[in-house]
Amino acid sequence: TSLHAIPSYLGRLHNVFTELGLDPIRDTRLKRLFIGAEPHSEETRQRIQELYGCKAYNSFGMTEMNGPGVAFECEYQNGMHLWEDCYLIEIVDPETLEPVPDGEIGEMVLTTLDREAMPIIRYRTRDLTRILPDTCPCGRSACRIDRITGRSDDMFIIKGCNVFPIQIERILMRINEIGSDYLIVLDSNEDGDFMMVKAEMKSEFFSDEFKKLEDLRKRIASEVRDEVQVTPIVQLVAPDSLPKTEGKAVRVKDLRKN
Repeated sequence: TSLHAIPSYLGRLHNVFTELGLDPIRDTRLKRLFIGAEPHSEETRQRIQELYGCKAYNSFGMTEMNGPGVAFECEYQNGMHLWEDCYLIEIVDPETLEPVPDGEIGEMVLTTLDREAMPIIRYRTRDLTRILPDTCPCGRSACRIDRITGRSDDMFIIKGCNVFPIQIERILMRINEIGSDYLIVLDSNEDGDFMMVKAEMKSEFFSDEFKKLEDLRKRIASEVRDEVQVTPIVQLVAPDSLPKTEGKAVRVKDLRKN
């Protein structure tokens, strides 16, 4: 049995398993997972694999390109193989639209090669990735692309620093006490702009013991500051308390008045 899902949805689905007294490792026959449709970190993939007890393979697709199926990882999980007989890929600088060298991150631009009714030519996906120039151990010769690291329109600026949500996600997913959901809130007051990171805790670690929570808040704030050069306000919240969406997870809420 296989399951293809959005990474954030798999975290919420596991919470439902737990509420029902079920364990997906024990109570399902899942052999593999395919994850895509939203940027996610390697730390998120590792956590999903631990929760479900099977490999999770990155995939890429979009509605304009017939849904999932543009590129998939093989058994080595080190880059997605593109269906080159169906798609032509270019990686460009999102500002200048000039091509970037293989191995350098830029915006993915796709052209369909086998469509007759609705061909798409040099379509800007807004997704950020890179072409992996080395050969995959599996022996396939098709072009490989790295995981989607973010979107060109996902980046936000806070206190003069460019920040991608996935940078903060990587930090949170390395911390065992933190659950699958988080929200970055951008706001301003009389002192200027500020960033708040709201992170759900796992139920087994959520408590009212101030010292432990304070130490964890300080750790997250310090690691985020080291990564993005901005010190956030960190708010640790109860499991399943952040607002949920039907589709892709909303990771940034910008309340600043421009």
